[in-house]
Amino acid sequence: MNVMDTIADLLARLERLNEIGRALSSERDIEKLLAIILDAAQSITHAEGGTLYRLTEDGRALRFEIVKNSRLGVAARRAAGRVLDFPDLPLYDDEDKPNYAMVAAYAAHTGQTVNIADAYTAEGFDFSGTRAFDARTGYRSRSFLTVPMKNHENALIGVLQLINARHPERGEVMPFSAADQRLAESLASQAAIALTNRLLVDQLENLFESFIRLINLAIDEKSPYTGGHCQRVPVLTLMLAEAVNDTKEGPFADFELSPADMHELKIAALLHDCGKVTTPVHVVDKATKLQTLFDRIELIETRFEVIKRDVENQALTRQIALRECKDAEAERRIWEDCRRQLAAIDADRDFLRCANMGSEAMSPEDQSRVRQIAERYRWRNPEGVETDCLTADEIENLTIRSGTLTAREREIINYHIVATIRMLEELPWPKHLRRVPEYAGGHHERMDGRGYPRGLRREQMSVPARMMGIADIFEALTAKDRPYKPAMKLSQALSIMERFAATGHIDPDLFDVFMKQRVWRRYAEAFLDPAQIDLE
Repeated sequence: MNVMDTIADLLARLERLNEIGRALSSERDIEKLLAIILDAAQSITHAEGGTLYRLTEDGRALRFEIVKNSRLGVAARRAAGRVLDFPDLPLYDDEDKPNYAMVAAYAAHTGQTVNIADAYTAEGFDFSGTRAFDARTGYRSRSFLTVPMKNHENALIGVLQLINARHPERGEVMPFSAADQRLAESLASQAAIALTNRLLVDQLENLFESFIRLINLAIDEKSPYTGGHCQRVPVLTLMLAEAVNDTKEGPFADFELSPADMHELKIAALLHDCGKVTTPVHVVDKATKLQTLFDRIELIETRFEVIKRDVENQALTRQIALRECKDAEAERRIWEDCRRQLAAIDADRDFLRCANMGSEAMSPEDQSRVRQIAERYRWRNPEGVETDCLTADEIENLTIRSGTLTAREREIINYHIVATIRMLEELPWPKHLRRVPEYAGGHHERMDGRGYPRGLRREQMSVPARMMGIADIFEALTAKDRPYKPAMKLSQALSIMERFAATGHIDPDLFDVFMKQRVWRRYAEAFLDPAQIDLE
């Protein structure tokens, strides 16, 4: 009996096969999975070379995915965007007949394993390409074991081909044994199922992520001022997460997010503002204090034009009344008084225009002036009724201290996070994504417990949720597509962030990583205008 077929050797290789099965079931990365399959096949059959093919999407060819040969020192794989220097192996000829001349194609068509002791003496197959390769490299391809890979539905997904089995002790090339063939077939079956499952999971995850991006697109279509935010916050969050992973000292020296954790954080970041689908567009896009479906400053300006017309009419009426007296001095005084009133009206109207634009802090004096203007002027509306020139709602909006939103509108905006949490908590998250609602729902909390919606303190929040809080704020400060503010300089944004870190708004330790690892710089180079970048 061949030494490779001894009971001890077979038991050892069977144990190796079991170990490989466990590795196949746990690996999430497709490229690594393909490498495990080929490495395992070479290991349990003592093959010095091997190739793994996958069926192309159209089912017309076999595509090289990974090639290895220990004797030649060759190890190449098809990575994303990279093409191996091997053409696809056609499964059909020019007349659309099955290609049985190539060993791998034959195995694919028939579903049968092909075990060849010596390619140079084998009949029925075209090994001209093999001979040409050997002539170029000085290699000698001898024994071939070609195994079709079929999934649980008995559908072909690929072909595993092994070359030159070597004696484990003497090192000489020998044919693949019957035991080699059975072990390779068993491995191919396990590998096909593992690969199919992984591809299915990847497809489902891609579908889910595409659906998330569809939600963000819907938000983008509602408002161009939030769609970019939904795309940038995930990028910045993952930048910070990677920086924390790279930190080898301080509070996060022993903290690390695994690839699965990073994926979970990415999904949470993509969904962090999904509740904005419930937010009225006119509130999200409120560029001025009086804006609703349109900017109501236009209505006020119209009223002021009416008020000015009335002042002019009164002046003219008084002048006409003096015509019989022919008092030129009195007419001059009337007209000068009219001009003074018109100038005062214009000044008040200009002030209201400025007040309508949001600012970081409207002074109490300016707020008081708005109310004084409201009391000073009255106008006759289209129905002929004399009424106040400013409504109570307009006064409330024009006296907004910071930004462009009233307290009620801020509540509407803030509700989006409540809606986000409710929406996400309704979904049946799998185990590896179960923390998505917590991560996504915590980005408006503060370290001092004064955030919303739950008023959580730092110790009640996970590190990823705190990361998202920093990313959300920094993106909002530096965004150049907001309707209510110009793009902020990088130095100003970082100054505000430093203040937030010192006052319990954001996590100071994470912000320290954000600064030391220069996350801010990498983000700025990718997303900010050059004019905003005033720091090196």
